[in-house]
Amino acid sequence: MPSRGRLLKILLGLAVSAGLVVYLFSRADLSAIGARLADTHWGFLAASSALNLGSLWARSRRWGYLFPPGARPSGLFNAVMIGYMANNLLPLRAGEVVRAYVVTRRGPRFWTTVTTMVVERVLDGLAIGLLLASLFLLISIPRDLEWAALVFLSVDLVLLALLGVFALAPARCQRLVRILVSGRPALAARAERLLVTFDVGLAGLRAPRHVLPMIGWSCAIWGALVMSIWAGFRAARLDLPVAAAWTTLGFLGLGVSLPSSPGFVGVVQAAVVTALRLFDVPYDDALSFSLLLHVSQFVPITVWGLVLLFVEQVSLAEAVRARSVPPETTEV
Repeated sequence: MPSRGRLLKILLGLAVSAGLVVYLFSRADLSAIGARLADTHWGFLAASSALNLGSLWARSRRWGYLFPPGARPSGLFNAVMIGYMANNLLPLRAGEVVRAYVVTRRGPRFWTTVTTMVVERVLDGLAIGLLLASLFLLISIPRDLEWAALVFLSVDLVLLALLGVFALAPARCQRLVRILVSGRPALAARAERLLVTFDVGLAGLRAPRHVLPMIGWSCAIWGALVMSIWAGFRAARLDLPVAAAWTTLGFLGLGVSLPSSPGFVGVVQAAVVTALRLFDVPYDDALSFSLLLHVSQFVPITVWGLVLLFVEQVSLAEAVRARSVPPETTEV
């Protein structure tokens, strides 16, 4: 039974998704949407799904360079696929815990792995922020969306700065934290364990020989995602430029940061419709494309992830409980 706080978060996510679904479909012509979906170009849709899966493979390659030098574990692609599958089926982004658990079974410590995932999320947030910022130069953005993009980018830049400061001067950051929690021994001990673990988890980011591969694989991730959305446009018979795919990806990145149900139902549709309306795509066309794109990504990842779950012999229930494991004081 989830705690009261987690239960409230689950209910909030479900309420957000349900509200968006009701709002979006209350304005739609369902027969028109059905006709557009029936006219799908399946070859382009297959290409879109393949490119999306390719982005996950590139993500697993980049993830390896976020681990300390010499400690790159195997099976990262399997872990990524299982984690994304779990995010599609479980609430509260539980797939992130599952992903860390799968990797931990191959050697790396759990909280060191979690630290690499924190770095990964900050890098992803920076990429999304830059995508959104670049839109100001490409297209006219409504004022309310400008504020949302600027807030998102500002928060991510702050997180990136904090991450950089800790990566470059961990000893000074640890001394500062000790001063802040002095007089509270239990809190100080826990903070010390967390900082030591976080410091080890940042070793990959500090390694000079990891920098270029991380940049290269990051470009591969976002390039594959942009082309996946562009191929999805062709599958939906939408004649839109790559800039529209760029815009859609930026809005998706912003949208999935909101609370939602498992699989991001509702927020994906709202983000895609909002992005495509900037390119004067008719409402029903935009909504039908959002469904097509969502299903073409959801189904392959979920099916493949479930298969790998059995291959890896992982129990989802056991993996989710891994979040209660305390940080280690020593790392491998």
